[in-house]
Amino acid sequence: MKRKCRDYESRLPDNTAVKQQQLPAFRLQLTASEILSGFFAIGLFCLGMGIILLLSAKSIKEVEINYTEKCATCAKLREEATNFDKECNCSISFYLPQKMEGNVYLYYKLYGFYQNLYRYILSRSNIQLVGADVKDVRNCAPFRTSDNGLPIAPCGAIANSMFNDTIVLWYNFNSSTHIRVPMVRTETAWWTDKYVKFQNPAFQNLSSAFAGTAKPPNWPKPVYELDENDPGNNGFINDDFIVWMRTAAFPNFKKLYRRLHRIGNFTEGLPAGSYSFIINYNFPVSRFQGQKAVVLSTLTWSGGSSLFLALAYLVTGAVTLLASFSMMALHLKLKERKTFFLQ
Repeated sequence: MKRKCRDYESRLPDNTAVKQQQLPAFRLQLTASEILSGFFAIGLFCLGMGIILLLSAKSIKEVEINYTEKCATCAKLREEATNFDKECNCSISFYLPQKMEGNVYLYYKLYGFYQNLYRYILSRSNIQLVGADVKDVRNCAPFRTSDNGLPIAPCGAIANSMFNDTIVLWYNFNSSTHIRVPMVRTETAWWTDKYVKFQNPAFQNLSSAFAGTAKPPNWPKPVYELDENDPGNNGFINDDFIVWMRTAAFPNFKKLYRRLHRIGNFTEGLPAGSYSFIINYNFPVSRFQGQKAVVLSTLTWSGGSSLFLALAYLVTGAVTLLASFSMMALHLKLKERKTFFLQ
C-alpha cells in the first residue's frame, strides 16, 4: 500500500505556481457600453478608410485601349502557324485629353487567359529558373524537350506562352513631328523574384551557359537573347520574363510592361495631346477567344485604380455600424425592461 502511494505521489506535478495553475490572471470583463464603443470605432474607421481609398482610386488617370479588333489583320495572320516568322505591325492612334502627371506606367492586359489552371501553374522548373541546373525539366510537361531531344530552357507551359507583343508609344507633337516616348524596361518585377527566385547560371558567357538546350517552341529567339544590350536584364533575370512567370489569379489581368522615363518633354509626365501605339503583333488570342489591351495609368499611395479594397472597407464599415446600432437598440430595450421590473 505504501509503495502504491509513493508511485502515485511521484506522478503528481511539482508544487509550483506554474504547474499548479496558481499564477495571477486577468479576466477581461467589458461592459455593454465599452463593447458598443469598440464596434462604433471600428465601423467609423472602416467607413473613413473606405472613403479615402475610394477618392484615391478615383484620382487615378487611366487609359485603356483594346486592340484585338483594331489589329484584326495581324490577328488573322497569327492564326496560321506557318506565319510565325512574318512580322505584322499595327498602329493605334488616340487622344489624351488631360495631362498624366507624375510616374506613368504601361501595362498589357489580357482577357480570357487562364493562368490559374493547376497543370499550367505546375509546368515549370524552379531548379532551372534559379540557375542551378538549366537541364532540369522534370516538372515541365508537356514542354520538357524539343523535337531533337534537347531540354528546353526555360521549360514548361508558362514560359512557352510568354506574352511577346512589342508595344511602342509615340507622341504626335504636330503633323510632322513624332517623338518616341522614352520607356524604362527594367524594375518592373518584384524584388524577391528578380534577386531570389530567378538567377542566371554562373557563367561569364550566357550563351555558353545554355549550350545543349533548346528555346521554347513558341519563342522566336533563345532566352539569352531577350536583352543583349543589358546583361542585367537578360536570360532568366529578364524583367518581362519574370513578370509573366508570376501567374495571375483571374482570367482577366494586366501586367506591368514599361515605366515612363521622365526626361525631356516628359519630365512632368505625359502631356495632353495626340499619341500612337505601334504594336508588333505576335501573341495570338483568337484561338481561345480572348482579347488584348494596352493600359496607361498613374498610381497613388494606395496603388492602382482597383475599387475592391475601397468597397471592402465601405461594406465592412457599414455592416459594423448597422450591427452597432442594432446592439445598442437591444441593450436600451433590455435596460428599460430591467428598470421597469425593479420598480
